[in-house]
Amino acid sequence: MRVSTTKQAKSGLGLEGQKSAISIFADAQGIEIVQWYEEVETGKGSDALDRRPVLRAAIARAKSLKCPVLVAKLDRLSRDVHFISGLMAQRVPFIVAELGCDTDPFLLHIFAALAEKERALISQRTKSALDRKRAAGCKLGNPVNLAEAQAMGAAVNAEAARQFALSVLPVIHDIQIRGFRSHRAIAGELTRMNIKTARGGQWSGVQVARALAMEDEIERSEA
Repeated sequence: MRVSTTKQAKSGLGLEGQKSAISIFADAQGIEIVQWYEEVETGKGSDALDRRPVLRAAIARAKSLKCPVLVAKLDRLSRDVHFISGLMAQRVPFIVAELGCDTDPFLLHIFAALAEKERALISQRTKSALDRKRAAGCKLGNPVNLAEAQAMGAAVNAEAARQFALSVLPVIHDIQIRGFRSHRAIAGELTRMNIKTARGGQWSGVQVARALAMEDEIERSEA
C-alpha cells in the first residue's frame, strides 16, 4: 500500500481503502496474505525503486517465498511505464486487484503507459494555468534573501531526512522482528537486501541508530 504524502499517511487517507480492496480480492481468490507493506513515497521517476525501500523489501520477501506482490491499483506501484517495466525485470509477478489475476504483462504495460500519460496531462494543465496567471499580470512566488533561502534549504533537507526515515523504518522493524538486534546486524541485512541509504551508499550501524533516533524524534513531534 502506498500514499504520496506524510499528511495522507497520518490521516490514513487512501490506505484503508487500499487495504480493504486487497483483502476483499484476496478472500475472493483464495489468496493468503503473508505480510502487509505500507510506504510513503511519491513514486516518481524511473529510478524510484532506489527511493522506495519498503517496496524493495516486499519484492525481496516475495522472491524468498516465490509468491507475487499484490496491490490494489497499478498506480500504487507507479505511474511511470519505465519503472513498471523495471519491476517486471525483477522476475517477481505482480497482481493488481482492480485488473484481476490473469492480466497479461502486455496489458500492464498499456495501463502503465495510460497512467503516465494522465500524470503528464495533469502537469501540463497545471503549467498552463500558471502561464495564464503570469500573462494576466499575477506575480507568482515571493523573492527571499540569502538567509531566508538558506533556512528554506535546511528545512527542505530536514523534511527529506524525515521522509526517508518514514520510508525505511518499516523495513528496519521487519528486520528486527526476524531476529536482527544490533545496529550493525541490521545494517548488514539492509545491505544484503540492496537497500541504499538516503545518499545511495551502504548502511553502517551508526546510520541505523540515527534512523531509529529519528523515529523517536518524529513520535515526540507528533505527541
